[in-house]
Amino acid sequence: MFAIHAEKLSKEYRIGQLAGGYDTLRESINRGVSRLTHRAPAVSGETVWALKDVSFEVEQGEVLGLIGRNGAGKTTLMRLLGRITEPTSGYADIRGRVGSLLEVGTGFHPELTGRENIFLNAAILGMRRSDVTRRFDDIVEFAEVQKFLDTPVKRYSSGMYVRLAFSVAAHLEPEILLVDEVLAVGDAEFQKRCLGRMESLGRSGRTVIFISHNMPLVARLCSRLVLLEGGELIADGPTEEVIGRYLVSQSGSSAVRTWTAEDAPGTDSVRLRAARVVGETEATTEVVDVSETAGIEIEFEVLREGPEFVPWIDLYNEAGTLVFSALDNDAAWREPRRPGRYATTAWIPPHLLNEGSIVVSLSLKTFAPGRKPIRQAEFDSALAFQVVDRGEAGSSSRGDFAGRMAGTVRPLLRWTTRTEAADGLLVRHDRG
Repeated sequence: MFAIHAEKLSKEYRIGQLAGGYDTLRESINRGVSRLTHRAPAVSGETVWALKDVSFEVEQGEVLGLIGRNGAGKTTLMRLLGRITEPTSGYADIRGRVGSLLEVGTGFHPELTGRENIFLNAAILGMRRSDVTRRFDDIVEFAEVQKFLDTPVKRYSSGMYVRLAFSVAAHLEPEILLVDEVLAVGDAEFQKRCLGRMESLGRSGRTVIFISHNMPLVARLCSRLVLLEGGELIADGPTEEVIGRYLVSQSGSSAVRTWTAEDAPGTDSVRLRAARVVGETEATTEVVDVSETAGIEIEFEVLREGPEFVPWIDLYNEAGTLVFSALDNDAAWREPRRPGRYATTAWIPPHLLNEGSIVVSLSLKTFAPGRKPIRQAEFDSALAFQVVDRGEAGSSSRGDFAGRMAGTVRPLLRWTTRTEAADGLLVRHDRG
């Protein structure tokens, strides 16, 4: 049974209007008098479609991820689903009470205290006062604002604001929870609790729609993604497939690439013909877990016998930082190769790469004593894939830490501990 059914949802905005937003009666009268006594500026008739014919369905209890570039229409879609604004055309059939957290402090009145805003938000969601009273202590404990509960929320820091807003939205147990990119405001401990809360909401049969640009986080939370681009829905399916499509739209690279004989990079001696990212089963994959082995497969064609052709890869993270370079140091590559097709795979061990997007550049090189390697065939940013941490117990170096771990690599190290007990007994513990 579906929780949300959207049919050709569209939203058009007029740009360059004379006035916008909501005015008081006095402002409206003043503006009307001004138009009578002065020549009003021309109003632009240009319009823009923030959302265009978007259709999809969300099952009850499903955790759906909504991804896309800035300006793709994600927040507009959430506002339509949250009934904050009305669609220009199309409709959304929503079954259940909706709680939304689309920006910091959504629905909060800055002059009211934290306590008052909890009850105000509950009333907006249609909750009875007795239900709010029953959950009140849990809301306050989760938000960690006990000391400031009777302080107007306009004096809260952004972190306190978002903690209380999320706590209210999550603990009042709406059937459908809409969450925009607000978790970036909180610290690592708060993010950990938010993620746990959203996961528990999904397991309890409630529906969650989650917007984020953090692909590792999306991969951990969601089994299905919707990708928007230019206000249109361009992909809807399993997380790994849609992340692959997103990577192509972002970097122009995907987990697989092929070249024809005419456009294959290289020389008259050797040319690249294909490349792909593979998992442990050697199947092509756009998403690799940190605990899994990943392979970079390079297929090339030797057209005529010549010098050695050594496979080489360079891996870069999303910031453009070189993670590492690697070459096949097998002595066999130092010998001339006979004409034919070759396929070689570089295997990246588990627990080496950190979470995030990885872009791979490929080359075939010839080494000459005392000289820099000669690139016989090369292609920058040939492949892209996503490294994620699904957080399975015992399989990650993250442990109980929920925040982003910095760095380009993230090894799972072996730890040894030595403890001297009170009775003088020396105890050794080896883990990893």
